[in-house]
Amino acid sequence: MDGMRIARDFVDIGALAEIPRLGARTVTTGMGDIAIFRTADDRVFALRDQCPHKQGPLSQGIVHGASVTCPLHNWVISLESGQAQGLDKGCAPHFAVKVEDGRVLLALGVPA
Repeated sequence: MDGMRIARDFVDIGALAEIPRLGARTVTTGMGDIAIFRTADDRVFALRDQCPHKQGPLSQGIVHGASVTCPLHNWVISLESGQAQGLDKGCAPHFAVKVEDGRVLLALGVPA
């Protein structure tokens, strides 16, 4: 499988300006809700909108740095990898996302 790449189809899901800094918006897909996060320095990340602990809505959590804290039980989840931080174990699937010309583009299909 060397050299084999997974093709990703990016879908325009809206303007970056529609996502508040240190906030999130959700996108409903056939795979469930995906939370799109925006950091203070305008980086964007996409995670399945479920904490790996008790499936809390990560989109309603507090964004800080490149992490989000789940609103249910305060688990801290890396926005870059979806991995729970500290002693907590688990992972929220993450998806490729990028910004082009002020528009947020989400790769649908297989998680990154």
